[in-house]
Amino acid sequence: MAGILVYALHDDEGNFNKNSLGALSEAAKLAGELGSEASAIIVGDVSDDAAKGLGAYGVKKVYRAKDVPEGLAQPIVDAMAKVMTDNDISYALFGGGLLGFEIGAGLTARLNAGVTMEVTAVRAEDGRLVVERPILQDSQIADVGYVAEPGIIIGRLNAFDENETGGEAEVEDVAVELSEWSSKAKLVKRGEQRGEDVNIEDAEILVGGGRGLGQAENFKMAEELASSMGGAVAATRAVVDAGWYPYAAQIGQTGKTVAPKLYLAAGISGAIQHKVGMQNSENILAINKDQNAPIFEFCDLGVVGDLHKIVPKLTDAIKAKKGG
Repeated sequence: MAGILVYALHDDEGNFNKNSLGALSEAAKLAGELGSEASAIIVGDVSDDAAKGLGAYGVKKVYRAKDVPEGLAQPIVDAMAKVMTDNDISYALFGGGLLGFEIGAGLTARLNAGVTMEVTAVRAEDGRLVVERPILQDSQIADVGYVAEPGIIIGRLNAFDENETGGEAEVEDVAVELSEWSSKAKLVKRGEQRGEDVNIEDAEILVGGGRGLGQAENFKMAEELASSMGGAVAATRAVVDAGWYPYAAQIGQTGKTVAPKLYLAAGISGAIQHKVGMQNSENILAINKDQNAPIFEFCDLGVVGDLHKIVPKLTDAIKAKKGG
């Protein structure tokens, strides 16, 4: 049976991660094409109703490991390895994110599996899954197949869209015997600083600030603009390295990958390291005084000018349009 297992990440309140829900929907679609079933695995104390509710995204069964803590990779590897082995599941699919990468890597080693990371698309072909992965700094797309099972697929953030189709899933509780090394670490606190408690990975509107802002204090302009549009603020690596903004807001090759509906880049040159983290945005607006800045080569709308004059006026115009 070429089943697909999806790890569904949730927070302390039991709310499931957007990228995990997208992965559930993608797995359900692919399983239908393979003539198999998609299932989810959740860990920790998740209610019956919340677990069954994952069936709305197309999965038929939810495996629940109540005694496995959320947030630590190795115990979750133990749980996923058991479920995949006991039920002869061929593929594991992750929606992206740092924890998903860590679990996926551990699961690959545990099951001697094949793994592909930063996947942007998956398709069924001749009874197997084939994935697409950007290579060469996102300038080309490689097709990757699996010569043996199981296969581990780790998606890029926002690669899969969530799609509610209705229905409930069957819930099966799983008893997991943790490996000795899986109990060495203890989770003290979950969460990370994101700047105003906003998750930039889920934001539909982002204002990205670069060195062109001039100094840390000028990020207030970016924050006011983002607030006027109901968005969040992100930053380049150079900015966070300089201590101007929290690392949790960093976008790029060594930061987060985002795909908002609107990405407004203020004072960002558009170096390849930053481009790979935001190029999948639906609309990219760039403001930069350097008309030769690389970002003008791939943005949808470019404004050449002094952002210190443009951004405040844009903020005022948006507030006036909204009536204050």
